[in-house]
Amino acid sequence: MWVAESRGETLGFVVVKGDEVEQIYVDRRARGTGLAAKLLRKAEAEIRSAGHRRAWLAVVAGNQRARSFYSRLGWRDAGPMSYLAETEVGPLAVPTHRYEIDLTDPARD
Repeated sequence: MWVAESRGETLGFVVVKGDEVEQIYVDRRARGTGLAAKLLRKAEAEIRSAGHRRAWLAVVAGNQRARSFYSRLGWRDAGPMSYLAETEVGPLAVPTHRYEIDLTDPARD
């Protein structure tokens, strides 16, 4: 997990689990500043340095804003999937789209 902060306040974070960008969050105050892209690139770099050739993440099917953001940064929609989100009562299947990016592309370095 990597956290972005300013003056002691958390503005965003990204969580990597294996080859997955498990979570990414940017506070409303920091949206449009480029922070989300920086956090995502950090996640990509960490996944690459762990030896993975591809990274993936799940986006809730109806979150068009996030889907557009990932597409602009070179991620591709690999299709619908059911993501098992952990809850207090056990896993919950959430309809999502799997987004992937090739980490071996020399243009990404």
